[in-house]
Order: sequence, then structure tokens, then C-alpha cells
Amino acid sequence: MSPAVFLVTLFLSVPIAIVLGVTSIWYIWESGNTVLFDSFAQKMFAGLENYGLLAIPLFMLTGELMNEGGMTRRLVALARVFVGGFRGGLAYINLLANMFMAAIIGSATAQIAVMSRAIVPAMKEEGYDEGFAAATTAAGGLLAPVIPPSMMFVIFGVLAQVPIGEMFIAGIIPGLLLAASFALVITVIGWSRQFPKGAWLSRGEALRALIAALPALLVPLAIIGGIIFGIATPTESAAIASLIAFLVGWLFYRDLDPRKLGEMFIRTAANASMILFMIAAASVFGWVIIYEELPQRLAGLITSITSDPFMFLLIVNLSLLLIGMVIDGIAAIILITPILLPIAMGSYDISPYQFGVVACLNLVLGLLTPPVGIGLYIASSMSGAKPGAILNSLWPFLIAVAFVLILLSYFPVLSTVLI
Repeated sequence: MSPAVFLVTLFLSVPIAIVLGVTSIWYIWESGNTVLFDSFAQKMFAGLENYGLLAIPLFMLTGELMNEGGMTRRLVALARVFVGGFRGGLAYINLLANMFMAAIIGSATAQIAVMSRAIVPAMKEEGYDEGFAAATTAAGGLLAPVIPPSMMFVIFGVLAQVPIGEMFIAGIIPGLLLAASFALVITVIGWSRQFPKGAWLSRGEALRALIAALPALLVPLAIIGGIIFGIATPTESAAIASLIAFLVGWLFYRDLDPRKLGEMFIRTAANASMILFMIAAASVFGWVIIYEELPQRLAGLITSITSDPFMFLLIVNLSLLLIGMVIDGIAAIILITPILLPIAMGSYDISPYQFGVVACLNLVLGLLTPPVGIGLYIASSMSGAKPGAILNSLWPFLIAVAFVLILLSYFPVLSTVLI
């Protein structure tokens, strides 16, 4: 009966945290093991007793401070210095700016919203099709869950009990590979459609843009550099980055009004609380998984089909693609990690880092695919382009993601070589 409760509440669009909690309560009552009710609240709080989870609100706060502090605009100007003169220059600027923002925000939906406002209007003014402009921005948002820091990596690291810093490092090469594949898509489309040729900035303009962006670059350097060189943990790096973002936006750029901090703290707390509530509910949902022996049953089924790790990951990719179409990526990673990761590690000797990178990239695709496609609708509402027009221009980028997923599934070294 518990699976029925789970599916019914899920398809009624009940928030996933409530779905997990209600299913757990129903299972405890149905199994007669009501002594578990006594430790229900304790189990929820225990799921949050992880130092690494503090990085989630801190990264969110850093993103808020960056937006209010005018750093996004300066990073876009910096991207123009490096790629602005190529044919389809604004599309490359869009992609490179998304790479910069991915190293700061860590959330695909937030990044799509910010970049759609920042660069799509400029692309439309220069004659780009608004569907392509919004599609390029939405595709660039897929870099956020792969290029460190990534909130999905934080959550996966906590659930998989692997170091979050190493999980971030595992995403560097896949993130660069994904960005390169998107650049190739833009190049091919640009030559076929004869995009307008960009103009290189003069030496003086380029120097001014570079100098103006240097303080903003301290934020991703503090996050990634602190983790790679072992100077700080991901949580400490996030705290340092938020402090740098505040000081630069307030004292250097003077775009950040300290009186708005209260509003930013409230927004950050509200957004972070939804994710943390899901993690807490997932802790008690683990009872259902454990008592039903779901990983063991599923492992027996899958191993009877194939013993090849690559084929297993292809099956996982197809399954996660369907799951990601109807469930939010963060909620999905919370659901599938306790079930599929033990199978991947125990039956196929797959590295948790490879599995985490593949799963997180796959699940975020659901942001851009119907029937839910929340990222698609965010890009549409922020840019004014119709969802259908965006989707028509988006499919080459989705094919590129599928190709990268196959590479990451076949070559584990792409995810593990830097660790």
C-alpha cells in the first residue's frame, strides 16, 4: 500500500518533502512497527546534522549578493573581451558568462533566471532569434550542477557519504567537456544561420572590462581555489565567498545597499529551507527503503539483465531521464541515491564520483524537457520567448548533453582523474 500512497501523492503534485513524510508515516503505521513514531522527529533532525549542508544556504546567499552587487553585469562584459569578436559573438558571450556564473551560483534554475534577464534582450537587439537566445541561456544553465560549486553535488555528497570537495573536483572536467560541446553547437548553428559577426573590444575597452571584473572573479577563485588547494572546506569556501561578494558589491562597486540584506537573508532562508526539508524527509523515507530491501531487489533485477557497468549506467540514464521529466532534480537525487548508488558500487564497482556526476547532469535535463520543464518556463517568462520556440532551438544542445553523458558513462576517468 505504501508504494500506492507514494505514487498517488506524487502525481497529485504534492510537494516532494510531504510525499516522503506521508509515505514514511503510512508505512510505519501499516507495518505495525509504531515504535518508530517515537524517533520520527529525531530521525528528521539527524538527517540535517551534517556540516556540509551549511554550504547550501551560503552558496544561495552568495548568488543573491552577486546579483544585487552588480557582479553579473561585469562578468558578462568580461566574457565579451574573450569571445565577443567571433561570428555569433553574443552566443559565445552567453556561454562563457554562464560558465563564470556556474562557478558561483550552483543552481540551474537561479542561473537561467539571472542570465535570461541579463543577456537575452541584448541578443534580440542584435538580430538573434529570441528562441535561440533563450535556448542558449537555458542550456548554459545546465553547467551549474556540474561546474563546482554545485548544490546537487553537496546533496549527493552528503547522501553518498563522500567528501563534497572531492565531488566538486570530479565535476571540473565534465563541466569543461559540456561547455566545449555547447560551443561546438553554437559554432555549427552560427555558420549555418550566418549569425552576425561580433566586434572585438578595443584594447582600452578590454582592459577596463578586465579591471572592472577582477574583484568579481575573487568569488569563484575563493570557492574553487580554496577547495582544490585544501585551504578551506566547501562550507568555509562558501562563507568566504559570500563575505567577498558582500564587500565587493558594497565597497568596491557600490551597487549593493546594505539595507537590502534583510530581504536577501529572508529569500535565502526560504529557498534553502525547502531543500533542507526535503533532505530531512528523505532521512525518514530511508526506513521504507531499508525495510522493503529495495536496493537488493532492484540489484537482483538489473544484474540479471546485464553485468556490464556501461550498460548499467545506460539503463540508469534512461530511467533518470524519465524521472527528471516529472520530478525536480534535487528531489530526484534525494530519492534515487540511496536506491541506485549501492547497486552501482556493490554490483558494478562504479565510483561514487562517476555515478554522482552522471546522475546530477542527467536529472537536471528535466528542467528543460516537458511535461514539467520548469527551466524552460523560467527562460520563457524572463525572455518573452514562447516555450515551443525555445524547445525548437534547444534540441541540438540536448543532443550534446546526451553525447557527454555517454562519454562520462563509458570513461570513468573523466570524473575521477583529478581526485
